Amino acid sequence: MTNYIIQGGKPLVGEVEISGAKNAAVAIIPAALMVNGVCRIENIPQISDVTLCLRILEQLGGRVRTINRTTVEVDCSAIHSTRTPYEMARKIRASYYLIGALLSRFGQAEVAMPGGCNFGVRPIDQHVKGFTALGAKVVVDGGFINASAKSGRLQGAHIYLDVVSVGATMNIMMAATLAEGTTIIENAAKEPHIVDLANFLNSMGANIYGAGTDTIKIRGVDNLGGGTYAIIPDQIEAGTYMAAVAATGGQVLIRNIIPKHMDCITAKLVEMGVEVVEDEDTLLVRRTEPLQRTNVKTLPYPGFPTDMQPQIATVLSLAKGTSLVTESVWNNRYRYVDELKRMGALIQVDDKTAVIEGVSALTGAPVQACDLRAGAALAIAALAAQGQSTLSGVNYIERGYEDFVEKLRKIGADIQVVEVPDEEELNTNIG
Repeated sequence: MTNYIIQGGKPLVGEVEISGAKNAAVAIIPAALMVNGVCRIENIPQISDVTLCLRILEQLGGRVRTINRTTVEVDCSAIHSTRTPYEMARKIRASYYLIGALLSRFGQAEVAMPGGCNFGVRPIDQHVKGFTALGAKVVVDGGFINASAKSGRLQGAHIYLDVVSVGATMNIMMAATLAEGTTIIENAAKEPHIVDLANFLNSMGANIYGAGTDTIKIRGVDNLGGGTYAIIPDQIEAGTYMAAVAATGGQVLIRNIIPKHMDCITAKLVEMGVEVVEDEDTLLVRRTEPLQRTNVKTLPYPGFPTDMQPQIATVLSLAKGTSLVTESVWNNRYRYVDELKRMGALIQVDDKTAVIEGVSALTGAPVQACDLRAGAALAIAALAAQGQSTLSGVNYIERGYEDFVEKLRKIGADIQVVEVPDEEELNTNIG
């Protein structure tokens, strides 16, 4: 088991380079299954979820060739199975994108029920609604989601999503790409990674319009050929480092970003007294004055992202005054709060709202990550705290942040990686 040992209380200073977007990569890689030819995908983040996605493609018969650290060539022209390996697919939430991709190209898919971070009920009913409207039969059997096109090929349809769902929007968009006829998705999500997936598919020969708005139109095509595509920078990774500077103080230049994607995060940090200077593809983040309170409510894009909620709550725990954070996307995303309290944070959660009374300082403590973004938030807390913290459960962090430790070290963090026996190993040795 891997832990981080973090000595806090040091301002962060320097430059950090942002990697490709995790939330885009874990959809674009499954979408490569739809391409009958070689596609070259660039700016891929080196994270465990991406590694798993690529391994699943190989297990299905795809050929994956590594060009360099951030570039792969994928050839899925000889796929021999539409049943994903159970143990791999169940480890990541994004495995549900395999349903839309396989169903689109082959008319059938058998995919293990998805796993990943557990912070509340994450139903796939809107995905199923879309697949059914396109003419698929969907059943759950033996831990697998089985989907098949009733007529061999999906048929275009008009689909209204009951709730704004990023996953359903992307999955239905993939399924409709190779369907016969035109599909319209209304009340679609607008996140940057939805636009990125649409751009990837279009670069391979799809016909998709309106991604980034609440109405997406997909005119089905017969097949997708090869091509080259570069994944967008990671909005949440950039926001996490912005939050880290806000919490610790200091000055960091964040490179390789799309400033417009950062507006919702920048606006809140500026309200809190953080300086943010925007350039063409960089943000200079500086905090020299005490943090001020503010209120934050998570919303679908272009609102404040739910994936930044734990990080901003951590920063607000050090702000002067009382702040409110309202989570309107997921039901149970405050499990990290008890860990922050170990470090001296004053936070009370009432249903979907956290009431945060700012403290002058946090103190180091042993804490445990319970999901990806909570892990990042606890790392930020440890960096800002007085004294030493031990952070366990860091495998969650490595699911979504490339070179997390090295990037932090380059901007002045005192962070060490240590291997310790887990409980099972200790019990085995004792026995």
